[in-house]
Amino acid sequence: MIETQKKQIRLAIRQLKAGISPDEKRQRSALILSKLEQNKVFQQAKCIMLYWSMEDEVQTHDFVIKWAGLKEIILPSVQNDVLVLRKFNGIQQLQAGQKYGIPEPEGEDYTDFEKIDVVIVPGIAFDKENNRMGRGKAYYDQLLTKMKAYKIAVCFGFQIIDNVPVDEHDIKMDEVISDNN
Repeated sequence: MIETQKKQIRLAIRQLKAGISPDEKRQRSALILSKLEQNKVFQQAKCIMLYWSMEDEVQTHDFVIKWAGLKEIILPSVQNDVLVLRKFNGIQQLQAGQKYGIPEPEGEDYTDFEKIDVVIVPGIAFDKENNRMGRGKAYYDQLLTKMKAYKIAVCFGFQIIDNVPVDEHDIKMDEVISDNN
């Protein structure tokens, strides 16, 4: 039942994402990330876990590069069926990930989870209670259980829906920032 609901939501959001042009996606992403920069928790953070965006997500590439000179930036990397973390040391040390081809940092795994102040999390859908639904692989849910960091989701306004179906493994966000709020 819950998996059927999640499948329907993923399909609906995918269709909405397909309806926005690359230019509109860039503009909306810039607005969302500008709001993130004004967030007090983000401003005070020294170590931030971000993500290198896929084509259909809030676009973070320039944002990662911008903040890498000012804060310690950690990015996820998919290894088998688990997210491992690695320090971002510049675009030149990114390589295509094994599983999805998303550029990922090379180097040693970053395991100092206590040092991460804020995690910026993508997702498919969110609700007003800060529940999150991802792509269905539970990569972030598994990783976030190991962290005490403040969790901020970033998304387009249409990704916020009335009710995200959740189970006991789904990790709630502390805050959701969109181009609508």
